[in-house]
Amino acid sequence: MPVRTSVRRDLLVHLTETLFDADRAYSEREVNEVLRSVHDDTAALRRYCVEGGLLVREQDGSDYRVPQHA
Repeated sequence: MPVRTSVRRDLLVHLTETLFDADRAYSEREVNEVLRSVHDDTAALRRYCVEGGLLVREQDGSDYRVPQHA
């Protein structure tokens, strides 16, 4: 995982655009399975994606989605 914030952000944008379908919700288990194909530390990847606004968690905490950008 890149240490430089800008490089990491670019990588995470690429991953979320290519690995996740914007039209569906993913359980945490499904998100982990997708991210595991890239790196074993799925918790860190998931956290970086959420903190960067690339994945959002439903208000009830049950699912993750790719946010719809206007």
